[in-house]
Amino acid sequence: MQTSIEPNTELKWVLILCTGNSCRSQMAEAIVNYTLAGQVRAWSAGTRPQAQVAAGAIAALKDANLPTDELYPKDVNDVLELPFDLVVTVCNNAKEICPIFPRPVPKIHLPFHDPHGEPTASFIQVRNDIQAQLIPAICQALGIELVN
Repeated sequence: MQTSIEPNTELKWVLILCTGNSCRSQMAEAIVNYTLAGQVRAWSAGTRPQAQVAAGAIAALKDANLPTDELYPKDVNDVLELPFDLVVTVCNNAKEICPIFPRPVPKIHLPFHDPHGEPTASFIQVRNDIQAQLIPAICQALGIELVN
């Protein structure tokens, strides 16, 4: 499935890359799109995407009243052509096999624990870690300020 989206040039576009695109990257996509709305549009994708978003990730996001309706696993090959301003790898495997993008794009690596198969409390902890660490890292990398 090819993703064809017309970019909003007023937003910075960020790709959050993981292996399965079912836990960490999905939570990060939701958190970034909510927290940095109007400044950043985040997408998540996986190098080997799973069939669905992990139930624990959905539960952790809903626990924080974050939207989950638009989350679904995506293959990185389907979004390579999008005009990303930044790529963030959130697991070591994705960092090691990060694909080559058609145009130069800055990359940062910020690994988070993989809560897959663990209790919802683990997903909530990872969600909180993503909020605390990823948002400031993206703001710094893109030279934007967090607007409250």
